[in-house]
Amino acid sequence: MRRALGLIFSNIHDDNVPELTVKRTVASIPFCGRYRLIDFALSNMVNSSIAKVGVITKSNYQSLMDHLGSGKDWDLARHYGGLYILPPFGVLENNSLYTTRLEALKNVIGFLSKSTEDYVVMSDSDMVCNINFKPIIKKHVESGCSMTLVYVDKKREQVVGNNNAFLTVKDGIITDLTFDSKEEDVKLYTNICIVERRALINLIAEAISHGRKHFLKDVVLQELKAGRIGAYCHDGYYEEITTLGKYYDESMRFLDKHVREEVFRKANVYTKVKDSAPTKYGDNSVVKNSLIADGCQIEGEVYNSIIFRGVKIGRGTVVKNSILMQNTITGENITLNCVIADKNVVVKDGRNLSGHETHPFFIPKGTVI
Repeated sequence: MRRALGLIFSNIHDDNVPELTVKRTVASIPFCGRYRLIDFALSNMVNSSIAKVGVITKSNYQSLMDHLGSGKDWDLARHYGGLYILPPFGVLENNSLYTTRLEALKNVIGFLSKSTEDYVVMSDSDMVCNINFKPIIKKHVESGCSMTLVYVDKKREQVVGNNNAFLTVKDGIITDLTFDSKEEDVKLYTNICIVERRALINLIAEAISHGRKHFLKDVVLQELKAGRIGAYCHDGYYEEITTLGKYYDESMRFLDKHVREEVFRKANVYTKVKDSAPTKYGDNSVVKNSLIADGCQIEGEVYNSIIFRGVKIGRGTVVKNSILMQNTITGENITLNCVIADKNVVVKDGRNLSGHETHPFFIPKGTVI
C-alpha cells in the first residue's frame, strides 16, 4: 500500500457550536464521558496505519495541545513521522489568521513539501465515526482520479447546520457538487478527502496565485469539471456535531449500547489516558442508563445522563437527561434536567435547572450558580 499522511483541521467549524468553543477548538470538545471529538479522526488515521499526522490549528488550541501532548496515547510519539501541531502562522507573509480551508492549507504547504508520503488524507474533527482509510486509498489509487471525496447517504431532514456540501455521483465519479439540496435522499460530503501529495501542493499554489480562497468552490469544482474526482461511500456510523442541539442529541444516542458497539467495537478509539481512582457511589445513590467516567463521587441519583471525570453529585440531587463535564460539582437537593454543564461548573444547594430535549439548558465553563 502507498504511504499516506494525515491532515486534521481543528478549528474549521468552531462557529457551528459557539457555546462550546469560546475557550477551545471544536476538535477538543469533550464527548461521551472521556473523549474529545478529535479522538475519532485521529484514531481513524492511526487504525489505518497512517503514522504521520498534522493537526492544523488556528486559535484557542491550548486545551487541544494539552489533550494531544506528544501523541503517545495514539502511538504517534515517534522519531520518524508522528504527531505535528501546525500553528496558524506557518508562512512568513502571513500576519493574520486564516479564514478558509484553502488559506489553512497554504499555511502548511511547507509541511507538505518536506513530507515524503505519496498521499494526503484530509479530515475535519467535528464528526463522530469510525472509518478505515485503507480501502479508500486503495480505490483512489486504482481509479486514477485526482482526488477522492468520501460521502454518506442521508435523509435531507437529518442534515442540520451550515456549510454542508452534497454530491451527485455516477459510476463512482462525482458529476456535481452543490451547497443545498431539495432532494429527500442526499449524498453528504464528509469533508474527508484523499489526494496525491504533490498534486495537492500544486493545486494549493495555483489557487493562491489566482487569489482563490475556497477549497470546494475554487479547487474541487475546477477539478470536477475535468471529471477527475472519485467518490467513496462510507456505509457505517457517521454524524457531525453542527449545533449545540446536535451535540446533545448525538451524546444521548451513545446511551444506547448498540450505538456504542457500532462505533467503539469496529476499531479502537484512543484518547488521553488519565489514571484516576474508580468512581465512588454513596449508600443511597441510584444510577440508571448512564455513562459514568472514573474519578467521580455519586451521592445522589443519575438517570439517562453522561458524567465526565471528577464530577461530584451531592446527596438528594437528581440528574436526568444531562451532560456534566469534567470537575462539575453539584451541591445537595438539586434537580437538573436536560442540562449541559461545561467543565468546572458549580451548582449550589437547592437549585432547580431544566431545559428541554429540543433545547438543553447550557451552563458555560467555570460558572457558579
